Amino acid sequence: EALLAGQIDAVVDPAHSTPLLLAKAQESLRQSEERYRHIVENTNEGIWLSDSTHTTAFMNRRMAQMLRCEENMELGRSPLEFLDEPRKLAFAQYLERPAPYQSDVEFLRTDGTRFWGHLEVVPMFEGGGCYAGSLAMVRDITERRAAEFARRKSDLERGCLAQELERQAAVLRETEARTTYALNAARMGVWEIDLKTRLLTWSGTMPSLYGVTAAEAPRSSDEFLQLVHPDDRVMLQNALEAAVANRTELQVEFRAVWPDGTVHWHSGLAQVICDEGGTPVRLLGVDTEISERKSLESQFQQSQKMEAVGQLAGGIAHDFNNLMTVVLGYSAFVIETLGVSDPRRADLDEVVRAGQRATALTRQLLAFSRKQVLQPTNVDLNALVLGMQDMLARLIGEDILVEHALAADVWAVRADAGQLEQVLMNLTVNARDAMPTGGRLSFRTSNVEVEEPDAHSFGIAAGCYVLLAVADNGTGMTESVRKRLFEPFFTTKLPGKGTGLGLATVYGIVKQTGGTVSVTSTPGAGATFEVYLPCAQGDPQALLPAAPDRGGTIRGNETILLVEDEDGVRLLTRRILEQSGYRVFDANDADHAEAVFAKHAKVIDLLLTDVVMPGISGPKLFARLQEQQPGLKVLYMSGYTQGAIVEQGPLGPGIELLQKPFTAAALNERVREVIEGRTPHRPGLNNGQHTRTQNPEPAGDRHRLRPPDGRRHDGR
Repeated sequence: EALLAGQIDAVVDPAHSTPLLLAKAQESLRQSEERYRHIVENTNEGIWLSDSTHTTAFMNRRMAQMLRCEENMELGRSPLEFLDEPRKLAFAQYLERPAPYQSDVEFLRTDGTRFWGHLEVVPMFEGGGCYAGSLAMVRDITERRAAEFARRKSDLERGCLAQELERQAAVLRETEARTTYALNAARMGVWEIDLKTRLLTWSGTMPSLYGVTAAEAPRSSDEFLQLVHPDDRVMLQNALEAAVANRTELQVEFRAVWPDGTVHWHSGLAQVICDEGGTPVRLLGVDTEISERKSLESQFQQSQKMEAVGQLAGGIAHDFNNLMTVVLGYSAFVIETLGVSDPRRADLDEVVRAGQRATALTRQLLAFSRKQVLQPTNVDLNALVLGMQDMLARLIGEDILVEHALAADVWAVRADAGQLEQVLMNLTVNARDAMPTGGRLSFRTSNVEVEEPDAHSFGIAAGCYVLLAVADNGTGMTESVRKRLFEPFFTTKLPGKGTGLGLATVYGIVKQTGGTVSVTSTPGAGATFEVYLPCAQGDPQALLPAAPDRGGTIRGNETILLVEDEDGVRLLTRRILEQSGYRVFDANDADHAEAVFAKHAKVIDLLLTDVVMPGISGPKLFARLQEQQPGLKVLYMSGYTQGAIVEQGPLGPGIELLQKPFTAAALNERVREVIEGRTPHRPGLNNGQHTRTQNPEPAGDRHRLRPPDGRRHDGR
C-alpha cells in the first residue's frame, strides 16, 4: 500500500542487495492495470472521465464509438460540447454542485448525428474532499427510446382513434337527436320496405303518426295497409306497385285511421332502390302527417267559394237594386192612383211584397259578402235587444220562453244598428227553427277583453269587445253541420223552407263590423251562438238627438243636383223629389253634373249622387264640387258597394248614404236629414240612458272564448 501510495521508493533484500520487492510490486501493478484496462475497453458502456476543470481526461473505446470519433482524440474538450442546449444547461447546474446524477440524454456526435444514451455520473474527490473530476458511464438506449416512442405513438394513435370514434359517436348521437326532433316537429317519419320479404322498417317517429306504440307498429306492408283508410287502400297499393314497376318516384296522399277512430291525412314520398343488376330491392321513403295542411286547404277552398259567391252577389246587386228601385217606386205611384176597393190594388200590393222580399234577399247577399255599406255609430246593445223583443216575440211564438241576462253598464259597441238588428233577428229565427215543439231562448250580454294569442285564433284585433250570446235548448247539430254552418245556401231545412243565407248573413255582418262569431252545439242539447262586437272608442254615452215627429209628407223647397247613370232610377228619383217641392237638376254622369253645377252652383243646396258610375265616381265628383263650394252637402245612393267609399271600409263620420232600393218616404226623410244637418235616429242607439235588466253580470267578467273553429281559449 505504501508502494502504491508512492511513499516507498524501493524495498532492498539484505542478502542480495537487490530491490526485488519493488519489481514484484510494479509487475503486480502492471497486471492489475491491464486487467482494469481490458475491462474498461471491452465493456458495452461508454466511460467518460473528466477532470476538475470539466475537460475530457479519458474516454474508452465504446464511448468513442458512440460519439463516432477516434479514441482519446477528443481529450481536452468539455463534455458539454456533446450535449444539446437544454441538456447543457441541466448538466452545467450539476457541475456547479457535483453529486451523483443520472438521466436519459440526447448526445451530439462529431458527424452531426444524434443518439440517446443513459448517463450516470459519479463525482471523484481527493483527500480532504477536494473535487477532482467526474466519472460518467453512458449506455446507448437509442433503440429502446425508439421502441418506447413507437409504443407511445401507437398508444397515442389508439387513444386518438378511440377519442375520434367517441367524438364521431357523440356527433352521430347529436345528429340523430336533432333529426328525431325535426322529424317529430314536422310530423314526419322514415320507412323502408324490403320488396322481396315485404318486411317493413319504421323510424322511431313513425308510430306516433299513426296513433300506435312502437310495439304495435306494423312489421310488413300488408299490416301497414290495415292502418290506411279502407277507401284509400287500393289507390295506395296501386301507387306502390306502379312506382316499383316503372322505377319512378312515389308521391301520394292518403288517409289513415287511428285506433281511436279518428282520420288523419298523410303524404308519402319514396324512391325505388335497385341492386347492381338494376332489379328493385327496396322502397325508401318519408311519411308526413298533413291533416293541418289539408284543413287549411279546405278552409282556403271554402274561402274561395264564399268569395266567389260574394263577388257574384256584389256584381248583381247594383243592377238588381236599380231595377227594384224602379219597380217599387212606380208601383207606389200606381197604387196611389187606385181606390181602396180597386182589385188592381191587391195585385200591385203583391208586386210590392215580392219586390221587398227580393230586396231583402239581395241585402242578405251583400251582408254575407261583406260588401254592405255600414254606417257605424255607438250602439247600446242592451237597448237594442230589449227594443226588438216585441217583434221577436211575434217571430218565435208563445211556446218559447225568452230569458235575458244582460250585464249592467255594458260597453257601447261601434256598429251599424240596423245590421245588428238583422243579426239578432236571424239568430232568433235560427233558434226558433231548432225548437219546433217549444223550448227556452236566452240572450246574454257581457264585457270581455280579448288578448293575444286568443285574438289571433279569433281572427280579430286584441282589445275590448261586447259579447252577445244567443242560446237555445233545441235539437242542436252535429260537428259536420257546425263546420258548414256559415256557408251560403247551406241549410238542413226542407226545400222551400229556407234560403241558407240567414247565418251566412250573420257571419258577414259581424266580420265586416270587426268582430267574430263562434258556435258550440251538441246534438239534442241545443246550440249557443257567441257574437263578439268591438266596443266604441271615445265617449260611448254621447247623446244622439231623437228624430223629430214631422208627421205627414216631408216636403222642402231647396235645389238638388241629382246624378244617376241609370235612367229609370234617375227619372223616378226626380219625380219623387219634385212632388215633394224640391227643384231638381239631373245629370247622367260626372261630366254632365260638373257642367250643370258650373251654371247653378250658387243655388244648389244638396248633391244627391250614386256611388258607382262610369268614369268619375260619386265621391270624386263631390270632392271636385266641394272645392268650388265648400259648404255643399252630399247624400250618396248605392245599390252596389265596391266603389271608392266601400273600398275604404265603413262610411266616415258626416257621410250619409241611402241604400237602394228605397221608397219615396225614405228618400224624402234622408234628404231632409242631410239638408238640416240632423243625425238619423236608429233603433238601439245609446241615448245616454243605460238599461238595467234582471240577472246582471259584472262588467269585464272572464269568459271562455270560442273561436270559429269551435276550440276553447281562455281570455279576459
